[in-house]
Amino acid sequence: MSKPKLLSRILSLFSSRTQVGVDKAGNRYFTRTEEIDGAMKEKRWVVYKGQEQDPTTIPVEWICWLNGQRKKAPTPEELIELEARRERAKQNIELLKKKEEEEIKSGVGQSKAIKKSDTPDLKSFMKQFPELSIDQNRDKEKAARPSVNKTRERSSEPTGSGASYQPGTWQPPS
Repeated sequence: MSKPKLLSRILSLFSSRTQVGVDKAGNRYFTRTEEIDGAMKEKRWVVYKGQEQDPTTIPVEWICWLNGQRKKAPTPEELIELEARRERAKQNIELLKKKEEEEIKSGVGQSKAIKKSDTPDLKSFMKQFPELSIDQNRDKEKAARPSVNKTRERSSEPTGSGASYQPGTWQPPS
């Protein structure tokens, strides 16, 4: 391609762009629809303000728009509302930190560390259920567990897994 054609192609690409917005840092966002492989596709990009191209200066809303995660570019009103929400969240965090520091200084609301000796007592818990004693529970658990020496009736469905796997007795219809 000759230089004049290349230059005109580049100029046409930049002249067909549409600015869709500007963020707080002064970065400008553009879009252009072009035909790629017979389909019209939208291209989106950012032109950073100043010489330093720092992607960390791009707000989350604009990143989502650039990546196609949102169809419409963020509006100035939306950006203002989200910035105010972020500011309120920062203020709430500071208030909670101050409140926590005050509670620590005054000794109010300090939670004690749970030690191994502070674990719940099973016997006192079982006293809530007088019809079952701990020994009865152990007997029921033993009865529920299959014994290795017992021969079990094989069910039509397989049971167990790993070393305790028992195949079922199902046979295909003849």
